[in-house]
Amino acid sequence: MDKMKVSRVLVWTLMLISMVILGSCQASMPKNARNPEATITMENGNKIVFEMYPDKAPNTVCNFVDLAQQGFYDGTIFHRVIQNMMIQGGSHDGNEFIEPGYTIRGEFADNGFDGNDISHIAGTVSMARMGNPYTNSASSGFFICDTDSTTFWNGEYAAFGKVIDGMDEVLVISATETDPIDRPLKEHKIKTVTVDTFGAKYPKPEKYNP
Repeated sequence: MDKMKVSRVLVWTLMLISMVILGSCQASMPKNARNPEATITMENGNKIVFEMYPDKAPNTVCNFVDLAQQGFYDGTIFHRVIQNMMIQGGSHDGNEFIEPGYTIRGEFADNGFDGNDISHIAGTVSMARMGNPYTNSASSGFFICDTDSTTFWNGEYAAFGKVIDGMDEVLVISATETDPIDRPLKEHKIKTVTVDTFGAKYPKPEKYNP
């Protein structure tokens, strides 16, 4: 094999390795697509709609889209509420904690991820996770900020969306009286979570493998 052929083989090998490193989601992210939108429909009929930003947190968006399309979030509750901070859901069905059986890499600055500059202000949707050092422990849980005073989370959690309609429902849930472990005394159950990708196809998320 001559040197030119060897060089071509090396180039193609490096390209394939790069695609594997990028992961299935990042490597095949739709280009120039309209940002996907998620609609959380509560059991009372009220809705929370938020736009997701795959250019800022690509694998996080892939993960949420995939779980929503599977119906994973249907029937879950907002199980943790701290007024003037956030409402948290996506990982409890009202009886016990649930999870998809895997975690994803935390797409935020403190975890060595560049490009996610979404600020944690009122309406920001971000991924819940275990405390440090478990930076890659997010799976299905998410939270929605109810105030502009939570920017101290910037760079520490993977923000991936912003409420564009239904912030009034977020504030209603946030104002619910809670028990000593921040669980609402009145249950706020999600009926369905649907996602409009506007014709774009999002791949399965890349799962975290330490």
